[in-house]
Amino acid sequence: MTEQSVLARTWARRLATTLALTFLAFPAHGEYPDRPLKIIVAWPPGGVIDIMARFIGRQLGEELGQAVVVEDLVGANGITGTTRVAKSAADGYTLQAITAESHAINPHIYKALTYDVFRDFAPVALFGRSNFVLATKASLAPDDVRAFVALAKSAPGRISMASYGVGSTSHLTMAALEDATGTSFLHVPYRGVAPIVNALLTQEIDAAFVTPHILVGLRKDGKVKILGAASLQRMTLVPDVPTFTEQGLDGFTGGNWYGIVAPRGIPQPVQAKLASALQKIAASPSFQQQAKILGIEADYLDPAQFSEFLLTENQRLGALIKARHIEVP
Repeated sequence: MTEQSVLARTWARRLATTLALTFLAFPAHGEYPDRPLKIIVAWPPGGVIDIMARFIGRQLGEELGQAVVVEDLVGANGITGTTRVAKSAADGYTLQAITAESHAINPHIYKALTYDVFRDFAPVALFGRSNFVLATKASLAPDDVRAFVALAKSAPGRISMASYGVGSTSHLTMAALEDATGTSFLHVPYRGVAPIVNALLTQEIDAAFVTPHILVGLRKDGKVKILGAASLQRMTLVPDVPTFTEQGLDGFTGGNWYGIVAPRGIPQPVQAKLASALQKIAASPSFQQQAKILGIEADYLDPAQFSEFLLTENQRLGALIKARHIEVP
């Protein structure tokens, strides 16, 4: 073998090694998505947002042709999971199913948050909203909102009102009712809706704002009362329950909303592809049926609309929180 041949072969081997290392350093990617996605839920399993995230995950997987895994990352009133997403790669493979608490309330009640809703997240789509009903223990005398307000005014600070926790949507709805009626309740925070329902059943608390789906059967059995719907129109799940507006509190509403966000910096084509898939899912009969069971009104907003909605909600809820001096260290 000539010296030139040896040199040629040596150069070829070095070139092959260099190319191999290059491909390892910069792996090829196919069209998005080319691997499974993850949806983070910052709340406990079994709640409305967890159930909807799992349903959406299955549907989104079918739309995109990739598995979608839902991970419950619970802690610190939604802060743990939200912080994780804020620090995740902005590649479209990590998403978060969010509520008003994580993206329109927590930023105004916690001083030490390490994430910023507008700096660290890219809205993908809003997919639904829900409204609360005012529920009471079965033995409480009032049968409607007017009588309930009159009772509360006659005993300031003595009627106990449960919530999902300090700064939760149910807590803020209670605060809004106090502002609207000049009442004052004894706030009793719990960790989630299940303990609240149990407290109503055992008559440990007098009242609470909760979503209606969990109470329909209990109300039918006479174990709880539902006095009013905090919505602009009567609810499908409890069509015989009049709204607060019908009972003299014009325009009074309270509830939650649910959407999908990604870390800020997600490529626009990826964001658009996710938004389009979610729009198709939100319009599907199967989604509409699942939402109805949970008392959710399907309501799709695209990334631009959802971004504007987040800004408006932060302004609205932030003003209420500031006025009521609601704060968590």
